[in-house]
Amino acid sequence: MIRFAKPDDAELVHALILELADYEKLSHEVVGTPADLRASLAAGEAETLLAFHDGKPAGFALFFRNYTTFLSRHGLYLADLFVRPEFRGKGIGRSLLAELARIAVDRKCGRLEWAVLDWNAPALGFYEKLDARIMSEWRVHRLTGDALQALAEGERTP
Repeated sequence: MIRFAKPDDAELVHALILELADYEKLSHEVVGTPADLRASLAAGEAETLLAFHDGKPAGFALFFRNYTTFLSRHGLYLADLFVRPEFRGKGIGRSLLAELARIAVDRKCGRLEWAVLDWNAPALGFYEKLDARIMSEWRVHRLTGDALQALAEGERTP
């Protein structure tokens, strides 16, 4: 079963995010709280699909709306997809992505995109089987923390 997460599901979604962060060796980067997530879900800033197998939480897909200038249309960006190890190989990841693709089509999105860590061979293989195109010519850049603050403070327009 797959359903949209509600703000009341924030504790569960946050627990799954912590499991994902542990898998990706990025636990030290998780600073958001269940309360933060609850507020984001309530405001529609992010949406989450929850997958259940035999009534047990099996995984999630967290996504949000973005915009593609070349298509002049909005799209969906899949921030994270995670299936708990004990539920892998049961088609849950594919079902989450298929549901997300249906949502994108229903909302007339121009594209669905996401990023994958270069060392995550199982995920890369999984996405390759879906005919997802690797955008190897693009590099993701990110500003956070002090660097974000410094740029914001140093480049003010009168």
